[in-house]
Amino acid sequence: MITLSKIHVRGFRLLEDIEMTVEVGSTVIVGRNNSGKTSLTEVLDHFLGEKAGKFRLEDFSAGLRSAFLSSRVARDTGVLPASELLEKLPAISLDLTFTYGQGDLGPLSPFIIDLDPACTTAIARIEYSATLATIGALLDTPAAPAGPLLVEPDPAAEPAVPVDPNTAFFRHLRTAIPDAYALRVSAIDPTDPTNRRTFQSASELAALIRVGIVRAQRTLDPGKKGDPEVIGKLLSQLFRTANSAEAAQSDQDVVAQLKKSVSHVEAAMQGGFDTQLKGLLPALGMFGFPSLNDTELRPHTTIDIESVLTDNTRILYSGFDGVHLPEGYNGLGTRNLIYILLQLEAIHKAYRGLPTRPAVYLVFIEEPEAHLHPQMQEVFITKLNEAVGALSARYPGDGVWPAQFVVSTHSSHLANAAPFEAIRYFLNVSTPIAGARRTKVKDFRKGATKIPEPDRKFLQQYMTLTKCDLYFADKAILVEGATERILMPRIIRMIDKGIDAARRLGSQYITTMEIGGAYAQKFFPLLEYLELKSIIVTDMDAVRLEDGRHRKCLCAEAGGTSNSALKAWFDKPDIQVTELLEKTPAEKTRGFYRIAYQIPEEGSAHCARSYEDALILANLADFGIAADADTASKAWEAAKGFGKSEEAIRFAVKEEDWNVPRYIREGLVWLSEPPAPLPPIPPLIELPAPIEVAAEAEE
Repeated sequence: MITLSKIHVRGFRLLEDIEMTVEVGSTVIVGRNNSGKTSLTEVLDHFLGEKAGKFRLEDFSAGLRSAFLSSRVARDTGVLPASELLEKLPAISLDLTFTYGQGDLGPLSPFIIDLDPACTTAIARIEYSATLATIGALLDTPAAPAGPLLVEPDPAAEPAVPVDPNTAFFRHLRTAIPDAYALRVSAIDPTDPTNRRTFQSASELAALIRVGIVRAQRTLDPGKKGDPEVIGKLLSQLFRTANSAEAAQSDQDVVAQLKKSVSHVEAAMQGGFDTQLKGLLPALGMFGFPSLNDTELRPHTTIDIESVLTDNTRILYSGFDGVHLPEGYNGLGTRNLIYILLQLEAIHKAYRGLPTRPAVYLVFIEEPEAHLHPQMQEVFITKLNEAVGALSARYPGDGVWPAQFVVSTHSSHLANAAPFEAIRYFLNVSTPIAGARRTKVKDFRKGATKIPEPDRKFLQQYMTLTKCDLYFADKAILVEGATERILMPRIIRMIDKGIDAARRLGSQYITTMEIGGAYAQKFFPLLEYLELKSIIVTDMDAVRLEDGRHRKCLCAEAGGTSNSALKAWFDKPDIQVTELLEKTPAEKTRGFYRIAYQIPEEGSAHCARSYEDALILANLADFGIAADADTASKAWEAAKGFGKSEEAIRFAVKEEDWNVPRYIREGLVWLSEPPAPLPPIPPLIELPAPIEVAAEAEE
């Protein structure tokens, strides 16, 4: 069996250099908007699909485009020979790693060039790059046309604005790249990357792998009257596939019957219908021209079956009373699901109709969750894997469709239902080049192994049973209980009043998760792996040893803490409350995430042990408590006397002005700050200062 096991993209848009493994069944891509998920679909389409070889300047990664400028300078100054210059020019490449076992290797054979009998992988590389012969045409900016001006310049006109030569050069590249660049296919030895075999065409690759795409831009609304409806349009596509000489015999039989039916209709129309239609035509002989006396016009009607399917065939939903409903009368979710299934059937039939069937068929499905209710989203991946067997069962003895699915989604329901190892998290990060960004892929097949197996199972179950948006949020707040979760939106609005507008948390997509007091530490490795800026709000949970048991107590009377998250954070099972109060903000921070627990309010010596008494200590007047030596004890007793959710609603809705406990306020202020920028890097070759030139004429 041959399967695609890894994809490595370099130089395409945000995908400056990303690598991800591919599951045998379904791989799920998650991440925030503009993180590069669609770019992965596009690069496969540009290399293997309908857009093969159709790249443009903007497709090169922002971090690589400066290499065009530095290459031009190197060529003009003679810094590099032509062969080295070619290597410096930007290129877009796609490496596909295939895994194989025993048996017939078929179309993979040309790509197996290693001599290691233990090796079970082969690498195919497709590269969009320039050649030595085209470097000159690529790097030479055309000079302004010579000769006399056809129109005299207007002395009163505004002077021309100088054009940066770099801008003119990039304008030239937009037209020069398609002529100077071309696709090249080669096999790479996995045991020795310098050992390569270059192919003269892409035919060997086409026999190995094909790509099918179900786009996210699925227009499901009914069109104007007379327009073919969306799902109905797919009938003509299915007909064309079934009408090929390589289609399955059962499909060809259906097409033959359709053509036979159309021929009967044509014969009937060419009899009575055409005879009646002839009455609308003039007799040419009446005009008296000698050359027209013997000329007669007669109509001949034919029926194009594809036009019938495209323009005149509708999909109806069966009604119980004989009144069948049009396509547009069903819900958008049902229509979206039917559309996806029909697209998969069309891709599957296209595979069956290929004269040489590929060993791997990679199918991308973008955002299938559109209009689907949560329960349907949760079972989508499972049903997708089952669809391969169902579609293949219709062709017994003809082999199983070797489909591997890549699904991109913004749905937490769909993502959380997928196995951990099938998740690929796309992250948009800054680069050392000012203004340039790139995609960073977190591959759970490899990275999730850093999370202990028991914790991984817990996280999978928790995220499956709970609405968890960690994959799609800009930042995250993890809290212990319902009180903090209910109050958090109100707290954020209060904190934002003292923060610069550009940093306000209310303008960012922040998810708040209630994770309980005993499980926060299980999220530490996941937050670190996702590089998701997060704050974990937990309680001091002060306890003292009494009669051989740990009992709750005031922080001033406590020895240690019963909070497992605090013990795990500082890696000290017997950590004391006095030690926790001495910890600095730096000690409470680990790169992208930070822990927050109760500390005394400013100007106070009292420390709360939980959120409830911390809220009271920060708002003593609202609870009628005086500030004295016994304040902490009074606050703790008062906190025992009210329900958590009732007090949360009171402060979130009824109270207009109150103080956010200090430990939460400091944590949220830290959360509002952007990540530290990466240090800039110098260009590959120092560029000369721009030369002022006359503006180019625009057509």
